[in-house]
Amino acid sequence: TELIHFQNWTLRVRPGTGKRILLLIHGWTGDENSMWIFAHNFPADYWIIAPRAPHVASKRGYSWRSPVVPGSWPSIENMRSSADGLVDLLGDWSKANGLDASTFDVAGFSQGGAMTFTLGALYPDRVGKMAILAGFAPQGAEQILAPAQFNGKNIFVAHGTLDELVPIEMARRSIQMLENAGAQVTYCESEIGHKLGAECLRALETYLA
Repeated sequence: TELIHFQNWTLRVRPGTGKRILLLIHGWTGDENSMWIFAHNFPADYWIIAPRAPHVASKRGYSWRSPVVPGSWPSIENMRSSADGLVDLLGDWSKANGLDASTFDVAGFSQGGAMTFTLGALYPDRVGKMAILAGFAPQGAEQILAPAQFNGKNIFVAHGTLDELVPIEMARRSIQMLENAGAQVTYCESEIGHKLGAECLRALETYLA
């Protein structure tokens, strides 16, 4: 793996044996290293790209939305510019490396799960597989989802019943939204806090295979 500075982005990259692209999206206060612990679990044919979010978070690390009122939840609108930036980044970086980013897969944790949801909502034809890990639907998502927007798409959701940062009810509401938009949801629930457990990691590996 290597740490790369490309345009205005810092990203960690694992070259793949094939052409598939997997975008790893960290959570609030994380960075390009936060989800790298999972990279070795995922199929070798993936080019795995883990970018650092563009905004500095209030406590430490980085965020996918600009600073807002403390305690408020991310919305589609205040994550849109980062989502657009990620799609542009993938297009430019892939072109420079001889890859095709016309479609790509995404896995995101916590706020990164909300960004995964945002990317899928704004770019349904570009995003293939979506994995929302201890995440949630951003505010405003329901208003922009078309009834058949996710028809034929299988989306992975994992959440812990003991999660105190993102309550399990938020995951269940997200699943309802996804299914109302036509998605088939693969759901893994485990008795843990705000993290991805071993059982759900194995289920995620199967989903990405």
